[in-house]
Amino acid sequence: MRFDRFALDAAEGAVLAHAVRADGILLKKGHRLSAEDIGRLRTAGVESVMAVRFDPEDVPEDEAAARLAGPAAGACIDVAPAFTGRANLHGSARGVLVVDVERVHRFNEIDEAITFATLPAYAVVEPKQMVATVKIIPFAVRKDFVERALAMLEEGPLVRVAPFRPWRAWLIQTELPSVAQKVLDKTVRVTRERVEHVGGELSGETRCPHEPEALAAAIRKAEASGCDMFLIAGASAITDRGDVLPAGIERAGGRILHFGMPVDPGNLLLLARLGERPVLGLPGCCRSPKLNGFDWVLERLAAGIEVTGRDIMRMGVGGLLMEIESRPQPREGGDRLAGPPKVAAVVLAAGQSRRMGGPNKLLLPIAGKPMVRHVVEAAVASRAAPVIVVLGHQQHEIRQALRGLKVQFVHNPDHAEGLSTSLKAGLAAVPAEADGAVVCLGDMPRVSAGLIDRLIGAFNPIERRAIVVPTRHGKRGNPVLWGRAYFPEMQAVAGDVGARHLIGRHADAVAEVETEDDAALLDIDTPEALAAFAGAQP
Repeated sequence: MRFDRFALDAAEGAVLAHAVRADGILLKKGHRLSAEDIGRLRTAGVESVMAVRFDPEDVPEDEAAARLAGPAAGACIDVAPAFTGRANLHGSARGVLVVDVERVHRFNEIDEAITFATLPAYAVVEPKQMVATVKIIPFAVRKDFVERALAMLEEGPLVRVAPFRPWRAWLIQTELPSVAQKVLDKTVRVTRERVEHVGGELSGETRCPHEPEALAAAIRKAEASGCDMFLIAGASAITDRGDVLPAGIERAGGRILHFGMPVDPGNLLLLARLGERPVLGLPGCCRSPKLNGFDWVLERLAAGIEVTGRDIMRMGVGGLLMEIESRPQPREGGDRLAGPPKVAAVVLAAGQSRRMGGPNKLLLPIAGKPMVRHVVEAAVASRAAPVIVVLGHQQHEIRQALRGLKVQFVHNPDHAEGLSTSLKAGLAAVPAEADGAVVCLGDMPRVSAGLIDRLIGAFNPIERRAIVVPTRHGKRGNPVLWGRAYFPEMQAVAGDVGARHLIGRHADAVAEVETEDDAALLDIDTPEALAAFAGAQP
């Protein structure tokens, strides 16, 4: 690959290394220069450009990223199409991210041009959450490096998601006179929340005296329940392998695997087995909902990941939890780690369909269901969340057309005043934690979840891709993904218009995603458009 300043006469076919602005022209970084581009730049007085020419042994960035991302992804992981040298990997199930850490290090050592980044190993992830990304740093990478990376991936994927599966736990608490019943009751509530958070069910609870024989009897009784795991909270903390809890487990026929862990809070956790079923002697901090070492072990076991003493010994890096005030509590919806942008979807479905000349276009049947349902189903199936549907004209009928779909409805009482009022109502409902919103029109039935996901995959405000627009043969279409930074300007729009004029105002922040069909250009808002669409269907 040759990175250099090229005279215009020698620049046709080269890829711009930096954006070029001149006399109303804006050609973005990564644009391949055509003869027409060269002519326009010459007319504007540009004499040379910083650009890249590929050598025969180079693999372009998107191709390289796509080729590597596929085999790097294991079970329960989907790969998004590559864009600007990046291919993102998303979990398809709720569970625990398993990372082959040593092989990720080896992969990243192949060449500086090839990078693979992941969430922390054993992070709890949600469906559609980005868990890893392949990024090619320059515009291309040498073919031999790609082949070395592919050869390494033949050993197996680098990441997978171990999904939470249904399982049942039994809680045993030992009692002493000094322990109040309300403390034991709180422990049941907090433990149930912990277990349910990772897909399980707390089937029952037993209380017994804080003595080895009494505990052994309680364990044997719980064993008959057929539960998958036993959790034991002692009236006093475990201080030794010979203490009451480990002694009681052994007398019930269990075996102690490991005592203690380099995680604080959570140091005094005990790992044991009764037959093939895990038994956890809980640290005193388990009575609090705050994150502690018990959560880390429970999450792995709930996802079917074996936990050994050595695994626990290797939890020390990052294991100092007690001073991290910002660390979210695991049962309060905070386990999604910061990193990948969060994008909502706003579907505008409040209009009066004046151009259709009578019926509400959004309720017209397309392939056996109302037009608007096609659009909303695509949004729901995409990685956007939440999906907000703005209602106005015939709102009750639109609600009925969307019954059964997981959406949030917002009513726009001013819908008769034009499109801008629906846009404002939808943006006002976007949650504060969302980094942006993809604005979908209710009369575009061929827009797919895949197209919306491609827009989300290209969205990166940090890299100045804060407005993402689909294109077809250079013509811009819908839906458009807007970063939160532009919401104030969008909410200032008035009349029966949207926010498309802002795209030109913020051209430096626009990323274009070329589509494979005309779905992004097809809206059905007149009888003629409806007839043409119907006639084009097979």
